[in-house]
Amino acid sequence: MGYILYGGKAITGEESKDASIVINDGRIMKILSSGIPLEKLVSEYPGYEVLRLEGKSVFAGGIDAHVHFREPGMTHKADIGSESAAAVAGGVTSFIDMPNTVPATTSARRLKEKLESASGRSFANYGFHLGAANDNLQEIMEILEKGKDGITAHDFGGIKVFMGSSTGNMLVDDDSVLDSLFGIRDKEVLVHCEDEKIIRENIRTAESRFGDDIPFSAHCDIRSREACIKSSAKALETAVRHGTRLHLLHISTIEELEMVREAREKDCPVTAETSANYLWFSDKDYGRLGSRIKCNPSIKTENDRQALRKALKDGLIDTIGSDHAPHLLQEKERKYLTAPSGMPSIQQSLPVLLTVAAQEGIPLTRIASVFSENAAALFGIRDRGFLKEGYCADLAVVDMNAEGSVRREDLMYKCGWSPYEGEVLKGRITDVFVNGVRLVRDGRVCSGKPAGEKLVFG
Repeated sequence: MGYILYGGKAITGEESKDASIVINDGRIMKILSSGIPLEKLVSEYPGYEVLRLEGKSVFAGGIDAHVHFREPGMTHKADIGSESAAAVAGGVTSFIDMPNTVPATTSARRLKEKLESASGRSFANYGFHLGAANDNLQEIMEILEKGKDGITAHDFGGIKVFMGSSTGNMLVDDDSVLDSLFGIRDKEVLVHCEDEKIIRENIRTAESRFGDDIPFSAHCDIRSREACIKSSAKALETAVRHGTRLHLLHISTIEELEMVREAREKDCPVTAETSANYLWFSDKDYGRLGSRIKCNPSIKTENDRQALRKALKDGLIDTIGSDHAPHLLQEKERKYLTAPSGMPSIQQSLPVLLTVAAQEGIPLTRIASVFSENAAALFGIRDRGFLKEGYCADLAVVDMNAEGSVRREDLMYKCGWSPYEGEVLKGRITDVFVNGVRLVRDGRVCSGKPAGEKLVFG
């Protein structure tokens, strides 16, 4: 079916302009001046469904390059079907899933299995990162150089490196392996930076003080800023030495922002990600939310939050990754040491960004950049992430004048909860298209048939 999105405002990284958008055969067919009368468009495109968008804005659908959809191995709390539906409800039309599943995605065979599992089941377009470990460097190099088991460099987004604790065997603490990984030129190297030794020492200190009843407010002291800074400094120093295409994930401190700035001054091609969680919450929220905002790296101070907001406005932050990481509430309600880290958030990422933008005077062009365009460029995602003629019709329509409270009954997450419940956020996502299929209508996921396609990289 063809569509005419009439009279809205098209938001891109370059400009915000009144425009009408014509969709046909899964693509953006035309982006036209708003001055063309609707009657003329209807006569030129007979049979097309018309959406009158006066007062609404159109963004390229979001590309979230940092999610944990828990499949395989943890599907009691989330899966590709449920979480991709939540993504689309939040205006995210493409995702790239992280490799710390059970088993971990550290081989071509495991990556192929995940791609096959997502086919026909994902509401959003889907892709996956390949995980690094101390013992799979040869596998990674073989995939990059000539392909293996039907998997090539075009089949995955980047190479994920944990320089801190992680699920399974994915902690990379062998310096020779790190050196080789950082020497890779053909892919983004995505790094989770926390120093494991510092974290373990901080846990011992907390246990000696609190016993087995550690308060969740201690999380930002245990997964401390020092742990982040030391690990990020090592990653950036190694990247500067090798010229690595380093993507520093979920930045949470002022100091890491300054290190990114300094690395860029040395012509290191480093890019920076943060999440909506770090832009919204601060350490003062542990008292009311406790384990619900326990995530790694930890949420830090109000000063850090404000610095991240400024970095978003100034262009130092390149991408927003939700770090969507669902757990069941009964799991999160355990005591500190056994309550898992991570929170569901992908459905709220765009409304949080729009609310922060309104609060801080951040232009919507910046939101368009970090929400979709920069990730598309960074990972070389083919034909997606931009409002351009000929590109795939992945679109999010937003009523910028509407705001509402996050309600549990509106959540699409399999785990059934969100730390954002009760928060009043700006921007109601009214309609979402994936490959030209209208999956969200009047704010509700309306299609029972997934429309997501495999992302092609490079």
